[in-house]
Amino acid sequence: MQVLSEPDAAAHFDRILAREVPGGRGLKAWDALLRAHATLLRQLETDLESKTGLALADFDVLAQLAIAGGSLRMTELADRALISRSGMTRRVTRLVHEGLVRRAHADSDARGVVVQLTKSGLDRLTVAAPVHVRGVSDLFLTKLDDQELAVLESALAKVTLDCTFG
Repeated sequence: MQVLSEPDAAAHFDRILAREVPGGRGLKAWDALLRAHATLLRQLETDLESKTGLALADFDVLAQLAIAGGSLRMTELADRALISRSGMTRRVTRLVHEGLVRRAHADSDARGVVVQLTKSGLDRLTVAAPVHVRGVSDLFLTKLDDQELAVLESALAKVTLDCTFG
């Protein structure tokens, strides 16, 4: 098997980029977005888990349930938490075992599953939410001024909307 030299591999990749995105317009912004996202999530996950013992994805599930008034159908919860349905099923199973949520059958559809936040889940969220929000503030919000936040919010909302309904 032949291995390309580093300059050959880099040149090949550069040609692909140049062909697909002439002039490289926006690729540095894309790279910055990916790196910021990964870095922030990694730090928020580490902080939340070390200070509260709660994984960031578990926090998100509990927060989505609280935002929705305490319960959601499993499919809607998966959509809101940006987790696959099978991944949500495994996560909810673990959270049920920990007593943070419970499963119930949907009133209108016996096949539908509703996930409900328990008192223990709300208590856990009450402890974790300030830690998470402080992290978001310290790592992200304080780094940008109001105008930068507004531009970023608008741009990302537009991308999300275009991807959702594109």
